[in-house]
Amino acid sequence: MTFDLDDTIAAIATASGSGLRGIVRLSGPRSVEIAAKLFAGEFSQSSPTCRRGTVHLPSDLGHVPATLYLWPTSRTYTGQPSAELHLPGSPPVLEAALEAACQAGARLARPGEFTLRAFLAGRLDLTQAEAVLGVIDADSRQTLRSALAQLAGGIAQPLRALRERLLDLLAQLEAGLDFVDEDIEFITAAELEQQLAAAAGLIDSLTDQMRSRGEAGQIPRIVLAGLPNVGKSSLLNALAEDSAAIVSHIAGTTRDFVTRRVRCGQRECLIIDTAGRFTAPPTTEMETAAQSLAGQQIENADLMLLCLDASQTLQEWEKQQLRATDDSRMLTVWTKADLLAACNDAVSGPAVHTSSRTGAGIDALRSAIERALAPIDSESGVVAGTADRCRESLRLAADALQRARTNAAAAEELVAVEVRIALDEVGRVVGAVYTDDILDRVFSRFCIGK
Repeated sequence: MTFDLDDTIAAIATASGSGLRGIVRLSGPRSVEIAAKLFAGEFSQSSPTCRRGTVHLPSDLGHVPATLYLWPTSRTYTGQPSAELHLPGSPPVLEAALEAACQAGARLARPGEFTLRAFLAGRLDLTQAEAVLGVIDADSRQTLRSALAQLAGGIAQPLRALRERLLDLLAQLEAGLDFVDEDIEFITAAELEQQLAAAAGLIDSLTDQMRSRGEAGQIPRIVLAGLPNVGKSSLLNALAEDSAAIVSHIAGTTRDFVTRRVRCGQRECLIIDTAGRFTAPPTTEMETAAQSLAGQQIENADLMLLCLDASQTLQEWEKQQLRATDDSRMLTVWTKADLLAACNDAVSGPAVHTSSRTGAGIDALRSAIERALAPIDSESGVVAGTADRCRESLRLAADALQRARTNAAAAEELVAVEVRIALDEVGRVVGAVYTDDILDRVFSRFCIGK
């Protein structure tokens, strides 16, 4: 992909197919001039404005009603003069208008070229440019929220803060090297270690954010937790609509964990059935391993379903979970609701009542899961493409900072070298440092007109 910004590009900016309105977009130094050649009506080149009139199209289409929007200065999305022709949304009309724009001096835009110009003009960083693609490709409200959060700077702001921190640190190190013969201490050993540790901590936080909750395409992990024999395996089978887990009246049947992909509304989720929580310490090696695996799954889960047996009184461990667990990460699910007549008054508070035997409440539980995942999905606001591209750079930056901390006591020259490496890697994430192949890889995924 070449980065010629001196020509004027044009493309149809609306989705393919018919519609009430379609848009032909222009960007570049000659946008206003080319639009003026096509447009007939009240017109002014001196200020960004809206004018109604007609556009003369090639072939036998003649004059078509149009609205012209002009942005003649650099205060635009692309950082260049821009124009838009809003026309009837008929594909032949839009294609004829685009042909007329090209005959008047524009050229057809390549995929992603409008957003590429916005990036090169400094209007967006690379993570925000990828978020534009995330908005276009969003297939659910959750993925759209994630992309919009990233477009608003959800990942760019902490990355910029990290880069500024590293730049300040490098400036202090290089000042010390420049005045090495002077009796001036620009940064103490303790301050150096503190700043390196803080930068490393920021990188770890960003890495965890991308790994655990950042990817728009990631399948959320939902863990069924509860005491033995409360009906977790039966609930998994009801949600999955098959016999994924072995069901038995004998407590402790599930020793390992069983997983199934389940659709909850518009979201696909990974439901994990874990071993029941023993109220007493495990007595065998198998029980210890089962409890350890269950704990790991709960810790890494996006959402926990705390399963309570509606036909039994609450145990002390269950009461502790209801008091201590973060409500935003937990749904309370009463199982065996068909036995509710035999249960005491322990069934109270916000919860979903289900029966795996009759199917009652299963659809309501799916809806509750979808609602609970919505704020979790949009928390970090990192689209999948950004996360894929960033992981390796953040890993290399973390490795460089670790080497810097190791060399801190030996020589500041070595520390400065490693900080520069970390800066370059962070710069690649936001696009402060980039190569043609990186931009090709990002913007080639766009459609024409964006």
